[in-house]
Amino acid sequence: MLYRELGQTGKSVSILGFGTMRLPTLGGDDSKVDEEKAAQMIRYAIDHGVNYIDTAYPYHGGMSESVIGKALQDGYREKVCLATKLPSWLVTSREDMDRYLNEQLERLRTDYIDFYLLHALNGDFWPLLKKHDVFDFLNSALKDGRIKYTGFSFHDNMDLFKEIVDSYPWNMCQIQFNFMDESFQAGKEGLMYAASKGLGVAIMEPLRGGYLASKIPREVKEIWDSAETIRSPVEWGLRYLWDYPEIGVVLSGMTELAHVEDNVKIAANGFPNSLTEEERRLISKVKEIYRSKTRVNCTGCQYCMPCPSGVNIPENFKYLNNAEMFDKIEEEKLLYSGLEGKASNCTECGECEEKCPQKTPIREMLKEVSRLFEK
Repeated sequence: MLYRELGQTGKSVSILGFGTMRLPTLGGDDSKVDEEKAAQMIRYAIDHGVNYIDTAYPYHGGMSESVIGKALQDGYREKVCLATKLPSWLVTSREDMDRYLNEQLERLRTDYIDFYLLHALNGDFWPLLKKHDVFDFLNSALKDGRIKYTGFSFHDNMDLFKEIVDSYPWNMCQIQFNFMDESFQAGKEGLMYAASKGLGVAIMEPLRGGYLASKIPREVKEIWDSAETIRSPVEWGLRYLWDYPEIGVVLSGMTELAHVEDNVKIAANGFPNSLTEEERRLISKVKEIYRSKTRVNCTGCQYCMPCPSGVNIPENFKYLNNAEMFDKIEEEKLLYSGLEGKASNCTECGECEEKCPQKTPIREMLKEVSRLFEK
């Protein structure tokens, strides 16, 4: 495993981090984590050098932190940097922040959080947290030792990103970045801005919710196969990110032990500035092909869920994108027919669009899904 110093914290973190939003589940229920498999995966990762574990209050219906807390028993907690996040949207008072942090410490079975982030900051949550004196909370939690370093995860535009970076002596930030999202949200400009200010940078959605690693279009496969060094789509996606020396840790949301094993092997070669110009050119060609095929900008983050009308929004968009990108409309239509929570159930309340980090016009795109698959 390779390690990098995370910003100016002095902490050496593995370039591969374990993101725990997509742990294995039982019966397809996101809130029912297969704890035995999850613990096996997490401990395998730690035993093979991964020392950065990322979770959050709402992941897996609020179960992720508890699962991680159990998995990190028997001496594993001391081997890792543990990151979790304040549920920004639930804060209604200064006291709420302490209450949530204390609850998270209990869930995680620990006395302190290494990296405590404000979750999913955007134009709505940021003013809310400032109103309730979030800086006083962070300073207090640092002073009493409940947290060691501060940070935030981000889903909005570049102007707001700079405002937040400049507002407090943060230690790190977490942004969405991959070779498809160089100009999306904070993007590459945000990466460089944060690094220039001394912040460590963690990357989420390195494979865009898995879309860059599965059902590869023929045109994309031909490009990858033309490279002098043959790599899997997963390796191309991760190596693209590790090529940036400004990136400290890349979070992978691994669902199977095989994913952990493969990613650990790939990380052995994740050196900065190691891609050739020809390899960077191939990545740019792949990006253009995907860009021409993508119908709706959805990473499957599930921040839009649950829908009051029962629409499974990410699944609807997954079928739509798969049908368009891979030219498999009939196959995806058949899969869609068995979906509970179809697009046609949408009542256009708009609640989902208020929560969507990608600012996707969800209501209009659900109509597209319904037209394609139901009529």
